[in-house]
Amino acid sequence: MTGEARAGYPPPYYLVLLHFPVCNKNGDVVTTAVANMDVHDIARAARTYGVQRYYIVTPLAAQVRLVEKILAHWQEGYGAEFNPSRREAFQRVDVKTALDDAMEDMARRSGKRVRLVVTGAGLSNNALSCETLRDMMLREEDAYALVFGTGWGLAAEVLDRADYRLAAVKGVSDYNHLSVRSAVSIVLDRLWGR
Repeated sequence: MTGEARAGYPPPYYLVLLHFPVCNKNGDVVTTAVANMDVHDIARAARTYGVQRYYIVTPLAAQVRLVEKILAHWQEGYGAEFNPSRREAFQRVDVKTALDDAMEDMARRSGKRVRLVVTGAGLSNNALSCETLRDMMLREEDAYALVFGTGWGLAAEVLDRADYRLAAVKGVSDYNHLSVRSAVSIVLDRLWGR
């Protein structure tokens, strides 16, 4: 299924886990390290919720090689034989060195204009609910890229270029420091869970 939505399935949308430009706890723009668990768990959530492609974006050559090594193990190596369902999830994963590279790939794959949707723990002003975003995605002809940041959230330059902001995931307490893989799963379920 590349491009066309089918009954009960979301329209084309993409997921980005951004490692640069993101902020550290002091607000400085930094590059964060790729976490093996994020590669695995988000790939599985992406497959479960109909994401067309999951992009891991890092400008660091050593981190790109690490992701490529993980992907090769599960797509072609022993891991592919050992766990075919993991292989299926990893077939949707790609690594890019810049957000623009991922966006260009999405536009090429979908043949549509790609709308950039950002989210993060601190976003609440002028932010859409998952229900509003889902309705837009079903109604509009565009493709959508959901961008999640690592570290302490997306840098201002990414937030400023977004078409839409998605409201932060909030729990019942004032504690709000979910892992990004947890936040991704919650958002995907709020968008497309049955």
